[in-house]
Amino acid sequence: MSIETVKTQIGNCEIMIETGRMAKQAHGAVTVQCGGTVILATVVAEREAEEGQDFFPLTVDYRERTYAAGKIPGGFFKREGRPSEKEILTSRLIDRPLRPLFPDDFFKETQIMVTVLSVDGENAADVLAMNGASAALMISDIPFRKPIGAVRVGLVGGEFVANPTLAALEESDLDLIIAGTEEKIVMIEAGAKEISEEKMNEAIQWGHKEIRNLIALQKKLAAKAGRPEKAFSKIEIPALIVETVKRSAEREFDRIFNLPLKEKREEAAHELYQKILSQLDKNAPDFKEAYVKMTFDKLEKDKLRQYILEKKKRPDGRSFQDIREITCEVGVLPRTHGSALFTRGQTQSLSVTTLGTGEDEQVVDALEGEHTKRFMLHYNFPPFSVGEVRPNRGPGRREIGHGALAERALEPVMPSPEDFPYTVRLVSDILESNGSSSMATVCGGTLALMDAGVPLKAPVAGIAMGLVTQGEKWQVFTDLAGIEDHHGDMDFKAAGTAKGLTALQMDLKIDGITYEILKEAFEQAKDARFKILRMIEHTIAAPRKELSSFAPRIVTLKINPEKIGEVIGPGGKNIRRIVEETGAKIDIEDDGRVFVASTDAKASEEAIKRIQAITEEPEIGKIYQGKVRKLMNFGAFCEILPGTDGLCHVSEISEGFVKSVTDYLKVGDIVPVKVISVDENGKINLSIKQAVQGGLQMLPPDVERDVISESGRRGGGEGSRSRSRR
Repeated sequence: MSIETVKTQIGNCEIMIETGRMAKQAHGAVTVQCGGTVILATVVAEREAEEGQDFFPLTVDYRERTYAAGKIPGGFFKREGRPSEKEILTSRLIDRPLRPLFPDDFFKETQIMVTVLSVDGENAADVLAMNGASAALMISDIPFRKPIGAVRVGLVGGEFVANPTLAALEESDLDLIIAGTEEKIVMIEAGAKEISEEKMNEAIQWGHKEIRNLIALQKKLAAKAGRPEKAFSKIEIPALIVETVKRSAEREFDRIFNLPLKEKREEAAHELYQKILSQLDKNAPDFKEAYVKMTFDKLEKDKLRQYILEKKKRPDGRSFQDIREITCEVGVLPRTHGSALFTRGQTQSLSVTTLGTGEDEQVVDALEGEHTKRFMLHYNFPPFSVGEVRPNRGPGRREIGHGALAERALEPVMPSPEDFPYTVRLVSDILESNGSSSMATVCGGTLALMDAGVPLKAPVAGIAMGLVTQGEKWQVFTDLAGIEDHHGDMDFKAAGTAKGLTALQMDLKIDGITYEILKEAFEQAKDARFKILRMIEHTIAAPRKELSSFAPRIVTLKINPEKIGEVIGPGGKNIRRIVEETGAKIDIEDDGRVFVASTDAKASEEAIKRIQAITEEPEIGKIYQGKVRKLMNFGAFCEILPGTDGLCHVSEISEGFVKSVTDYLKVGDIVPVKVISVDENGKINLSIKQAVQGGLQMLPPDVERDVISESGRRGGGEGSRSRSRR
């Protein structure tokens, strides 16, 4: 097999796709390179579908090798473990635009694997992985309708940028990933800093031009190295089953769709299905229950589309712009830092905010380098929320994806560390679900954050839009419900403030949508978002001024960075002692910011007092209680702050002539001293006579004290101590 390479320019980087060098036993394999970032994409499908299989078992795995960045994995085993959150999210990013482009009746198990082989710290691997997966399918013998291209669009300085570098992305007002065919958009994933719907639509159309270049590149590679598409057997459902299902169920679905509650519709559909099963001969040679289920589901889907497009009705009786009834509650839990219950129809999110300190930040060890997160949103979808029983084995890919979307929606309105120096964790537990629990999480999250006193820049609300198409007919509808999601063609989620969008996600079950449909979805979503924002603001108009009594109070101090070592002490001795004795938490930044946190005000005050005592800078004109540390013939060295000494010259000890310092002071004396100057080298000059009117009087002759020689050693020989009486 010869090596084939194709190239094109996207943005400021050349994209190169190559096949024939690596992974030649895979059914399709390519490498994609941009700069120093390289990924390997492979695809393999089983020879035959499993008997009775009625769904497409597609698995996508994106994995990052740490050697790609010249790193060795941490941990005991020193090898890559379970996929990280980023790897899971990127796997979903690859899966979502590809899945609808396989034939409807293709049920062979298929696996797409993408491995990051090299990263340069400038060019992201995720968009390369999406294009690589499509290219691998295009040159394979696996049935695949048409290639997709994927591009990231940034908005830097008011200008659109294709595939911006990671550094440019930090400055961008938009992080938009779009995937599409030559004609239509298939998938959207975006985070934004409150940009308008019009600007987002413009960015999508701008990026689509680059997508066409990437598709042309894949077609060029397929022409050189593509394999003939392998035929696959299609399922032939016996006519008796099709006729029985149609005769028994066709007229029943209109009645079922008119039932107002999800569980009533599901119960009625289940009873109808069981009735159909009872009419069929289960011992017939061509009977398979999977055939009955496939026929029943297809009929339900067709009838729902007819119900929406021809009768202009929705299953629960709403109009196409109606939002289900919404209730917003805050402060629902007594001991949490902030809580809210957001209910929209039969979807309900319990959102809870917890405030922490710097030590609670999440450390993320990514290929591009280590960074920390001070805002985390975690989404949970327990089985009882949909009346099901299943094992609870931690968050799955869907839960991680929904949480990431809601986090992206809220991130742009979170306060800066300077304004609010807390680590914030927001948890959304979905208690009921019938459509768009991720957008319920955004709304409930806004309420819970405001209830906790987090000073959001603006409230955020989210809504999901649905779509049904049939030929040239189509209908967009607001507030997608579960049955509309299951049998519809689009899940379009938009979140934002009154000013603009902060997050956008669109997934399709068809091979793309037109800009006309997209424009309608944007407009309806904006109207719905504004309605929900008004409900949120009616419930809680602004973030609470006071934090919960159970939340830590963080006080920020600013110290001289050169004093950080003194606060920490040798081996952390000083800071450890302050923490242990006061109970406060202390975090110190390299720029001299010190965060003191405690739920006990007295503990916090004591810790602050101790830190200030260590780090306080001498103030000219201020009087301190100085402790005499050393006596010299020309004056006395006094400690006025921990670790800070100044010199009180002999002329500043008392009025008149002072013959000997030891006539007035002894080591260990505590005397008032005034800072009279600090020279350019930081040397501090003190005065006792300006702090005490007239200065000190001579010590009585019977007072015992240490006598310090001019060399700094006590009199009476090296290392010895002598006493002198006067």
